[in-house]
Amino acid sequence: MVVGEIAIETDVIVIGGGPGGYAAAIRLGQLGKSVILVEKDSLGGVCLNRGCIPSKALIHTAEQFYKLDSLGKMGIHLPEGKSCFDMGAWQSWKEGTVTTLQNGIVRLCQENGVTVVKGHATFFSKDRVGVETEKDFQTYRFEQAIIATGSRPFIPGFIEVDGTYILDSSDALQLTELPKCLSIIGGGYIGIELGMAYAKLGCQVTIIEMESRILPQVSAHLVKEVEKQAKKLGIVIRTSTKVEKAEIEDGQVALHVYAEEQDHDVITSEKTLVTIGRIPNTQGLGLEQLGIEVDARGYVAVNAQCRTTVPHIFAIGDITPGVALAHRATRQGIIAAEVIGGLSSAMDSTFIPYVIFSEPQVAGVGMTREEAEQQGYRIKVGHFPYRANGRAMAVDATAGFAEVIVDAQSHMLLGMHVVGDDASNLIGEGVLALELAARVEDISLTMHPHPTLSEVWLEAAEAALGHAIHVVNKEHSIL
Repeated sequence: MVVGEIAIETDVIVIGGGPGGYAAAIRLGQLGKSVILVEKDSLGGVCLNRGCIPSKALIHTAEQFYKLDSLGKMGIHLPEGKSCFDMGAWQSWKEGTVTTLQNGIVRLCQENGVTVVKGHATFFSKDRVGVETEKDFQTYRFEQAIIATGSRPFIPGFIEVDGTYILDSSDALQLTELPKCLSIIGGGYIGIELGMAYAKLGCQVTIIEMESRILPQVSAHLVKEVEKQAKKLGIVIRTSTKVEKAEIEDGQVALHVYAEEQDHDVITSEKTLVTIGRIPNTQGLGLEQLGIEVDARGYVAVNAQCRTTVPHIFAIGDITPGVALAHRATRQGIIAAEVIGGLSSAMDSTFIPYVIFSEPQVAGVGMTREEAEQQGYRIKVGHFPYRANGRAMAVDATAGFAEVIVDAQSHMLLGMHVVGDDASNLIGEGVLALELAARVEDISLTMHPHPTLSEVWLEAAEAALGHAIHVVNKEHSIL
């Protein structure tokens, strides 16, 4: 008998154990379904193992290290001698964090009856999947399936990532020694986050961006504070600049670039990090055999229930059109699981928050000023600077501001955005407010604890209404 000839039967097979896949599997287990979760690497996917968690661990460490030089003005005096950063020791600390979280996912899967299989999955038909593991090959017969295979870095054809000189974002988080100089191709959120972290640790960073400014997908006025801090960190930003060739010369990376104002130039660095986007992992799954619609870029079309064009097969996360964010994937995974479980569930909210862990942080939800005006709204904007917030002053974090975008007629909140310390946590209030269809008065009449950064929302809402206490009110209130 051939190994894997007899198919193992399951209600649902989930392919991919990232934030969307494992959440879907656990929810299916809660709903009484038998579940096989196939993951070719480690549970948690890129986010936990090589992305979100490791990068935020590096960003936090870099922030703490960078702050050491400013402690003197607060009365904290360190022993004489220059402080240093041990990247090898940091790697150990990071791995401990990742392992702890991985073990938590494993336990949750076990407790919810999810069978985890490590291997590579390929569809044979609309009800069969083959999984190749390290030791054998097994076939599974399913009633329904969820595809959650995530994405990988996009690397242009003229660049070869070798993990030593030319890195992708995963490689950059595996370094055991800090490079003296680092060039980054791409000024989006990954390039900015990692670039600023490495600059804080003492690395000379150059960021190269094809567009006219960094973070081009974020409103320009939200990026100004990040640009100021980047200059303060000594980061060299080359915008409107295209990389044409990358060569390894004498143990250095030579990037041949072109910009209209500077013509051709060569940027040399010890290492180069490529962060110009991600592409979906949909190749090699056998989707073409199933009749599942995949666009030219490899994205799988889904409806509000996350169903593909083959109704009993679902797709979630980075392989579906839309923003590639872990929390979106998790939400989609839970929706797909609940639909399979017979519940009335759908992706019925457009309020997907974003967070950029730059310096300072940037976060938002809902419409920007430009988007609201483009959609025909007459708006008022309530703006409140961090420098007028007592907590921000007390912790030496005065860069940034909060703003609320308000429909001038109905007073409905259309968008909430914040630039500044702890923006990643502050935006939760904005998501809830928009999800509940709150009016600006709902924020201004809600008592916020003092002294906290959360008061920036209260004051921004009051500024939109024309009666903020801690800033001078502008004439265009919506009273």
